[in-house]
Amino acid sequence: QVQLVESGGGLVQAGGSLRLSCAASGIIVSRNDMAWYRQASGKQREFVAQITDQGTTYYANSVRGRFTVSRDNARNTVFLQMNSLKPEDTAVYYCKVVSGLPYWGQGTQVTVSS
Repeated sequence: QVQLVESGGGLVQAGGSLRLSCAASGIIVSRNDMAWYRQASGKQREFVAQITDQGTTYYANSVRGRFTVSRDNARNTVFLQMNSLKPEDTAVYYCKVVSGLPYWGQGTQVTVSS
C-alpha cells in the first residue's frame, strides 16, 4: 500500500522560507517520478515542481529560482525547499507519485502573510 505523508507546512512571513517533506512508504522514491502540487482556496490544483527517477527537476514558472525539489534516497523522502515566499504561495501543498498510478498525499497547509 502506497502512502505519502507531507509535513513542514505552517505560517511564515513574506520573504521567509519553509521546507516541506514527503515521506513515502510502499514505493521507492528514487525509482519514480515525484511531484509537488498546490491548491489555493477557490482555485484549481496546480503543478509546482517535479523530480524524475533520473534526478532531473522541473518547476512551474511562478516558483523557478525560489523553490528547489530534492530527495533523500536513504530516507525515501522528497523535499520542497521554498525560499523568498510570497503571499500568493499560500496553498495546501500535495506530494504526488507521477509515474504509474497517481498516488497523492493528504497535503500540508502553507500560509504566507504579507
